[in-house]
Amino acid sequence: MSQAILTAPSRQAAPGRREYGYCPGLLLLVATAAAGVGLARIAEVAGFPAGESVLATIAAGLVLGHTGAIPKACRAGVDTYGFWLKLGIILLGANFVLSDVLRLGGVSLACVAVELALAVGCMTLLGRIFHLPERVTSLLAIGSCICGVTAILAAKDSLDATEEESHSAIAAILALGITALVAFPLVGHWLGLSGQVFGMWAGLAIDNTAEATAAGALYSETAARFAVLAKTARSSALGFVVLGYAMYWTRRMKAGPVEGKAALVWNKFPKFVLGFVLFSVLATLGLFTPGQTKVLAALSQGAFLLAFAALGLRTDFRTLVAQGLRPLAVGVAGELVIATATLGMVMWASRF
Repeated sequence: MSQAILTAPSRQAAPGRREYGYCPGLLLLVATAAAGVGLARIAEVAGFPAGESVLATIAAGLVLGHTGAIPKACRAGVDTYGFWLKLGIILLGANFVLSDVLRLGGVSLACVAVELALAVGCMTLLGRIFHLPERVTSLLAIGSCICGVTAILAAKDSLDATEEESHSAIAAILALGITALVAFPLVGHWLGLSGQVFGMWAGLAIDNTAEATAAGALYSETAARFAVLAKTARSSALGFVVLGYAMYWTRRMKAGPVEGKAALVWNKFPKFVLGFVLFSVLATLGLFTPGQTKVLAALSQGAFLLAFAALGLRTDFRTLVAQGLRPLAVGVAGELVIATATLGMVMWASRF
C-alpha cells in the first residue's frame, strides 16, 4: 500500500533483503510481541480481563509502527508475517479434537451451524446496503462467522484482497471485540443467564478467540468452558468457509467460461489449512500426549503473536481513515444482529 509504513514484499525489496537478511526484522517482531505480552500482564494485574495478549501485541506494533523509527533493515523480517500466521494455524489444529466439538451435543452444534450461515448472510446483505467493497464485505463475513482476525488473515490471499481492505476489516473486528468483552458479561448478568447459556452465547457471537474466552472467564468457570467449546466448533469450520470463498472469488474474477476450475480453486485455496486439518485428525486419534499438546499450543500462540506484531507494524492509520467508517458501520450493525439472534437462539435451545 502506497502510504503504509512497511510495504508488502516486492521485487524491489530483494536487494535490501540480501543485504540485511531476516534477523533484524525477526528480532523486532519478537520484541514487539514481548512488549504486547508485558502490556497484557500489566493490564491483568490492574484488573482488566486476561487473555488479551493478541490485542496488546497489535497495539504495541501500531505504536512502534507510527513512530517512523523502523529501519529498512527490518522490512524483510517483518514481511515474514504470513509464514508465522500459517504456522500458528497449522499447530492450532492440535487443540481441535473432534470429541471436544461433539461434546456440545446435536442441538448446540445446530446452533453453531445457524450462526455460521447467519453471520455470512447478514454481513453480505449489510455490505451491499452500505455499498462496501465486496472483498471487505467478504472478509468481514469470514471474520464474524469463524474466528475474527485469524480468519481474515487466513483468507486474505484467497480473495486477492489488498492490505488496505484486510486492515479495514481487521480494525472493525478488533473494535467490536473489545466492546463485546465489556458488554456481554453486563448483559448476561442483567438477564440472569446461566453459565452454560452465557458461555454458548459468548462462544457463538464474539469473534476473536481471546475475547470470547475472556468474556466467559469473567462470567463463571462454567461459562468459560462452554465458550471455549462453542468457539472451538466455530473455528473448526475455518477450512470449509475459506474454501467456499476461494471458489466464489475464483468464479467472480474469471469472466466467461472457466476451464480447469479445480486447478484454479486449488491455486487459491490456502494449503496450510490442510495442515490444520491434519494436526486436528492426529489429535483426535490421540497421537499427541497432553505434554505435547501443551507444547504445540504454546508454539502456536507464539507464532500468532509474531504475526500480529507484524500486523500492527504494517498498519497505517492513514489508510484506515481513507477507507472511511463504512466497514465499522457494517461491522457494528452486523454484530448487533448476530449477537441478538444468537442470544435468542441459545436461550431457546437451552430448553432442550
